[in-house]
Amino acid sequence: MSDSASPSLPKSFEPQDIESRWYDEWNRRGLFAGGRHAEPAAGRTPESFAIQFPPPNVTGTLHMGHAFNQTIMDGLIRHHRMRGDDTVFIPGTDHAGIATQIVVERQLDAEGVSRHDLGRDKFLERVWAWKEQSGSTITGQFRRLGSSCDWSREYFTMDERLSRGVVEVFVRLYEQGLIYRGKRLVNWDPVLGTAVSDLEVVSTEEDGHMWEIRYPLAEPVDGLTHLVVATTRPETMLGDVAVMVHPEDGRYAHLIGRSVVLPLVGRAIPVIADDYVDREFGTGVVKVTPAHDFNDYAVGQRHGLDMISVLTLDAKIGDAAPEAYRGLDRFEARKRVVADLEAQGLLQQVRAHKLMVPRGDRTNSVIEPMLTDQWFVAMSKPAPDGSLHPGKSITQVALEVVADGRVKFVPENWTVTYNQWLEKIQDWCISRQLWWGHQIPAWHAPDGRIFVARSAEDAERQARAAGVQGPLTRDPDVLDTWFSSALVPFTDLGWPEQTPDLARYLPSGVLVTGFDIIFFWVARMIMMSMHHTGEVPFRTVYVHGLVCDMEGKKMSKSKGNTIDPVDLIDGIALEPLIAKRTAGLMNPKQADAIRKRTRKDYPEGIPAYGADALRFTMAAYATLGRNINFDLKRCEGYRNFCNKLWNATRFVLMNVEGHDLGQPRAGDLSFADCWIIDGLQRLIDEVDAGFAQYRFDQVADRLYHFIWDEYCDWYVELAKVRLQTGDAVQQAATRRTLIHVLETLLRLVHPIMPFITEELWQKVSVAAGVRAADAPASVSVQPWPTARDDLRDAAAAGRMAALKSLTDAIRALRGEMGLAPGQRVPLLVQGAESGLDELAPYLVALARLESVQAVDRLPDLGAPVQVVGATQLMLHVEIDLDAERARLDKEIDRLEKEIAKASGKLSNASFVERAPAAVVEQEKARLAQFGETLEKVRAQRSRLGSL
Repeated sequence: MSDSASPSLPKSFEPQDIESRWYDEWNRRGLFAGGRHAEPAAGRTPESFAIQFPPPNVTGTLHMGHAFNQTIMDGLIRHHRMRGDDTVFIPGTDHAGIATQIVVERQLDAEGVSRHDLGRDKFLERVWAWKEQSGSTITGQFRRLGSSCDWSREYFTMDERLSRGVVEVFVRLYEQGLIYRGKRLVNWDPVLGTAVSDLEVVSTEEDGHMWEIRYPLAEPVDGLTHLVVATTRPETMLGDVAVMVHPEDGRYAHLIGRSVVLPLVGRAIPVIADDYVDREFGTGVVKVTPAHDFNDYAVGQRHGLDMISVLTLDAKIGDAAPEAYRGLDRFEARKRVVADLEAQGLLQQVRAHKLMVPRGDRTNSVIEPMLTDQWFVAMSKPAPDGSLHPGKSITQVALEVVADGRVKFVPENWTVTYNQWLEKIQDWCISRQLWWGHQIPAWHAPDGRIFVARSAEDAERQARAAGVQGPLTRDPDVLDTWFSSALVPFTDLGWPEQTPDLARYLPSGVLVTGFDIIFFWVARMIMMSMHHTGEVPFRTVYVHGLVCDMEGKKMSKSKGNTIDPVDLIDGIALEPLIAKRTAGLMNPKQADAIRKRTRKDYPEGIPAYGADALRFTMAAYATLGRNINFDLKRCEGYRNFCNKLWNATRFVLMNVEGHDLGQPRAGDLSFADCWIIDGLQRLIDEVDAGFAQYRFDQVADRLYHFIWDEYCDWYVELAKVRLQTGDAVQQAATRRTLIHVLETLLRLVHPIMPFITEELWQKVSVAAGVRAADAPASVSVQPWPTARDDLRDAAAAGRMAALKSLTDAIRALRGEMGLAPGQRVPLLVQGAESGLDELAPYLVALARLESVQAVDRLPDLGAPVQVVGATQLMLHVEIDLDAERARLDKEIDRLEKEIAKASGKLSNASFVERAPAAVVEQEKARLAQFGETLEKVRAQRSRLGSL
């Protein structure tokens, strides 16, 4: 595209055309490539500054959380790029093992085919095809948001380069004794048929039951024949290996070491004592089933108890249970067990009970603690000699780097959360019983020996050296997605090779992420990066809240309150929006509820706001540590802000293009010119501080108010006066100020609103003489503005404060007197301070006056008076005193009636209780407003009473 400047801008701001043109142009010029693109400020040493994507899953499209993330990350990247730093923004996507496999399996279900029908290889071909489709959709959305990524460095967590790093890490940890295989209790999703992480388990309170079961003592003691055990899962009693009491519970101390007979099974199990028991809960006697409960598992470890698993991997009763229950689904078995207990007189009572039920976030099936063979990372075992941190566990090192400040959390309070989790950490289960993912680099020999290797050939060599002659079988499991994601900070830079990128960009500058994955991703990246490279993965972790709907509810497909960021950029009509929100929903009632909600919230669909308005909205919402209640009205307001900036630029260009801006000389500038330049220096300071402190909300707030209020509403109006009344030199100085302040503002706003600022800067930079019309350039690589002390002017700021106070007071007088906007009247000023003559032309224009006259004493006209400091102001308007008194009396009567009416409503208990809260609050606000207005009108009437 051409960089030549046109004489003027189009009349209206149309974001779609601008966005598509400029993103492609930035890419074509290579402006997003890693490196330095702008000159740093004098005396500033450039730094390396990288940000790596928290890789989104290749399972569909982006959501509002991604839009927020991208605004923060890209804003920081663009800011550092303009500061002259060696900057790179590295994009990527995550293979998301479970999520992606589910998506493809559902596609196959619709075709009447299962993955087992296809076989592993054919199924993986289908997943790769889906990845290509979904991945391109996601990266296209990043482009629409304006993300200035170096696409030549794009990664996917299962591409060859990163996969090589995954294998290398696994093998090294195994060789160091920090990865092992063992039979442990894990979260098991029986529908998916795999272990899942805690992050993939959602526990919610549900209505259930508490069954009290009588366990017969093997031998009666002092007439006691049974112990009563309370449980919420009677089917697991088939795998009980003990009952447990508190060691200090006097009711049962004499029974410790005795035995009970397990009902329905007939097996004798011991009575043991453990501090875990809550004496106050239930009967104080607890069943112990180590193979089906995490707490019981820990008890079993402490007491050396057997572990009897009575459930199969598909959640049916297995062969370790009595034959009568084998093959039954777990919930059917529950009914049968309860019925049999009741028939044998062993069910003491059943009562309603609320309990936390763990469900898989993907399948909604109840998660089972399941004893299975899995691969684990030892989190607390000291690293061996020869490693980077010998004698220290990977957890210990991860705690140290946060304690000594090598990694900082913003807000800082998340440090406590991070530390608490790591201090209680358990070994990490890294294997998943899936087909999609990094297959574990381990091979099994016929005799059960395992060979971990970087390749099948290497495993073969190890086996032959160990005397194994039979064929080796690759471990079918894949790695937990979080395992490969934890390695991204260094594997996407080329590790295990010592690449130039690794030296330049590790550690990266900042990680931007939600609080919900501090444990599962942030901590593990720190662990893995420190263990394998000796470097922290990033210097700062910026933790943000969730993007919720306007009512503060989490956005989700099931609630029908999700918003696609691209729909906010391009707009979407009501019916397509409804179709998108209800797509794939099988429940007709749920779909109907979502249709009704969507029609209520968006009766005309969603307007097109453009990427800049969306980004500015997200920046304005970025208050540290808070969730975001997203409201479209904010987008509308910032779309108006874009229009304001566009129109102001049109005005400036029309008054600057084709004019000689002259050479700046001392004394040419008006106090208004000096004031806006002084304010610009403070704005630069405030924006710099906001970026440094990750306070994007403050950056957006200061930019918005300075541009809208100070520059557009005040300075542009003052400049019009100067351009109309000043001589040629003064006009040139004001034109020069108008264009140079605007050019600086466009650079300051660019990191948040890249598209509109680029489009405007192309015209403004030529008019300002920053570049020649035929010299290609981009605002995205212009030097970041630097505040200059020699341009600060406290005196001009003081003069402007006086002008604002006088203008506001005069406007208040006009409103109080009910003057029409076009009615110009003289202003009388008593006790005028020095400098009134300088301010007078501006007051005439801003307050729509006929003239400004200094008087020794204000006349007794009955007109209202405003006082500003020692100055008294009056508008010289001849008043018919009798008519004005009558008008004011009539207004007082009206206001008193309105107050009585509103007070009557609010004193009516029925109205207050039944009316919506918003209506009650509105009535209270009306009452307060009527009261305030009445007070002013009475004061004005009082003044007229003595005339």
